[in-house]
Amino acid sequence: MDLQEQVHKAGGFTNLELLARQVVEGYISGIHKSPFHGFSAEFAEHKIYNNGESTKHIDWKLFAKTDKLYTKRYEEETNLRCHLIVDNSASMHYPKLAKQEVSSLNKIGFSALASACIMQIMKRQRDAVGLSVYSDEFEFYAPEKGSERHHHMLLNTLNDLVRKGSQGKATDTHKYLHQIAEKLKKRSLVFLFTDMFQADAEETDLFEALRHLKYNKHEVVLFHVMDEKRELSFDFDNVPRRFTDVETGAQVDLYSENVKENYKLAVEDYINTLKLECARYKINYVQADTNKKLDKILTTYLVERQKIG
Repeated sequence: MDLQEQVHKAGGFTNLELLARQVVEGYISGIHKSPFHGFSAEFAEHKIYNNGESTKHIDWKLFAKTDKLYTKRYEEETNLRCHLIVDNSASMHYPKLAKQEVSSLNKIGFSALASACIMQIMKRQRDAVGLSVYSDEFEFYAPEKGSERHHHMLLNTLNDLVRKGSQGKATDTHKYLHQIAEKLKKRSLVFLFTDMFQADAEETDLFEALRHLKYNKHEVVLFHVMDEKRELSFDFDNVPRRFTDVETGAQVDLYSENVKENYKLAVEDYINTLKLECARYKINYVQADTNKKLDKILTTYLVERQKIG
């Protein structure tokens, strides 16, 4: 059996680590400084202010409440902890592709390769990375570690997501984001890759789960992964088609032109609401269109992050 050929047929990556390294070195290495840095100082506790000390760290809000002077004490935290979260529901495997390449990715392929690229950057910095995968169940969890063995285990897990396909799994994003948030005890940089599709949940449930990820002062980045041509613009030939929900199996027959305008307005309204909620909770929102080049999307985000970092 030609294993390489079988991997291609199954839709996985030939060498995910090599591909991620090429993307990082080919495009992202042009950024002059690292886009990711350790959280420089973490608040530890208050202590009573002593005369003669610097007034720089006096907590004036606490003074207004207690009429006593306290200073904030900080602990240095130089290493960065990163946790990747990947939605592995059936909708993330749209559209079906015979082979995943950097120039041709579906949503799960984009998420896996982007995650591998972020892991490559973290590896260079010797920072710890963890991974969570969910669909209609909590499929995988690995805490943040920095070893070479751990790195390869995460890469294999990501490639398996792409290779094994969707298997008709539904999405319980809000449920499992709450569980993941409870597991992240130490302050981390959290990347979430999802299309934010969930038919059975209210928008408020999803937004509340996103807010929970901000617990413990995590920095959260939402990569909203979509095939904008089909899923936003509803760009299909105007012939009678049968559209099937890949998660529920529900079907509807229609002409795309008959619903295109209303559909697009509804999706745009949802995306705008999502962006507002992310801004409200200080979550970095990145719209990731799988029809665009992954390296350009990543580079644009990293350059923007440098500007505000």
